Amino acid sequence: MVGVTQIEIEESVEELEKLLKHQKQSRSKERIQALYLIKGQEMSVSEIAKILGKHRATVHRWLADYREGGIEAVVEFGTSSGRKRAIPDWAVSSLKKQLEQPEGGFQRYTQIQHWLEKTLGVQAEYATVHHLARYRLKAKLKVPRPRNRKQDEEKLESFKKNSVMTCN
Repeated sequence: MVGVTQIEIEESVEELEKLLKHQKQSRSKERIQALYLIKGQEMSVSEIAKILGKHRATVHRWLADYREGGIEAVVEFGTSSGRKRAIPDWAVSSLKKQLEQPEGGFQRYTQIQHWLEKTLGVQAEYATVHHLARYRLKAKLKVPRPRNRKQDEEKLESFKKNSVMTCN
């Protein structure tokens, strides 16, 4: 047949079906499905690419992985080689411990930024520190509002008791 890929797939159609059913990640399923379509249906790479919604070069790359390492190379693939975090994991764990201590608290994110730089030698932008502390570590750096030293506590309590709360 014209356009059929010349690749020798060692696994049987039944083995590929069984592997396909046991896969939990969609990336692995797509790759095994490509092998299944070549072995069972004798489809071309272009047809498989259309069915799977991928570019034909991607399917060719999967087949090259299969030729080099077999079914294990198709199913197992490494993590993304994306950009590394600005603040390493060891520094994050150290900061988390520092935030959990009641006496070692921070009032501002800039204080955290300076602490990271002085103590751990990690330089990070303000936005990075803010996102790490506020959203990843769920830390809230709120402090109570300042009160006047001359404020009379008895008058304050009296005001709270006697004031009428109106809810609309």
